[in-house]
Amino acid sequence: METHELKRKAAQIRMDLLRMIHGAKTGHTGGSLSNTDILTVLYYSVMKVDPQQPKWPDRDRFIASKGHSVESLYCILADKGFFPKEELATFSRFGSRLIGHPNNKVPGIEMNTGALGHGLSVSVGMALAGRMDGRNYRTYTLMGDGELAEGSVWEAAMAAAHYKLDTLVGIVDRNRLQISGSTEDVMALEPLRGKWESFGWTVHEVDGNDTEALETLLRQLPTVPGKPSLIIANTVKGKGVSFAENVPHWHHHVPSDDELALALAELAKEAGETV
Repeated sequence: METHELKRKAAQIRMDLLRMIHGAKTGHTGGSLSNTDILTVLYYSVMKVDPQQPKWPDRDRFIASKGHSVESLYCILADKGFFPKEELATFSRFGSRLIGHPNNKVPGIEMNTGALGHGLSVSVGMALAGRMDGRNYRTYTLMGDGELAEGSVWEAAMAAAHYKLDTLVGIVDRNRLQISGSTEDVMALEPLRGKWESFGWTVHEVDGNDTEALETLLRQLPTVPGKPSLIIANTVKGKGVSFAENVPHWHHHVPSDDELALALAELAKEAGETV
């Protein structure tokens, strides 16, 4: 997919997830908007996946460790044909498999996540399994920056470097906001790059809302053989909706009818659509 198409696709996914959250009257809006560009580049340009064979042994693995921001992931999986797009309307409703955190009953979801701090540990195991099985798939893990306060993240980081897992890519959605405020006020992370480097990772920083920069970087990895890669993706929480950007309460805010209409109008311009 061309760069301009990736931008348009990301805008379309943002429109889909806002409609889904509005219809369900629940969802993690801000973080899903911030990570949409990352997931769009992964699923439409970088990762090897096959919607017709969700369990294809050589597929690349993706783990949404920040599982509460599942809305963008569900919308992308539906758009790619892992399950019918009409099913998005059942999000968070009684009996739906599209619950508020990743659910491995949904094709394309590798594991249930939501308890923060688990995704990287499981991804280390998947990368090790790939090596033992002689497969060359890659494992990608998306973490929230607030999640990095969990000690299990750093245990996994240490293990990944120890086992020289260069097929493992960790991505931090660095939007600097969590449900209770600024990450630096709640539990300071800086110097974040230095922390990961001291654990033996090769670290890259990128504008996490720039699809072209993301695509270029992800296609270059690993830049150092024998070392896992960490991407600090500097994003804007609520990206794509001007009045939601960098506003903490949009972490779990459901747009009103008027807010939805305004947001869709903004995004439609980037998507080249009319609403």
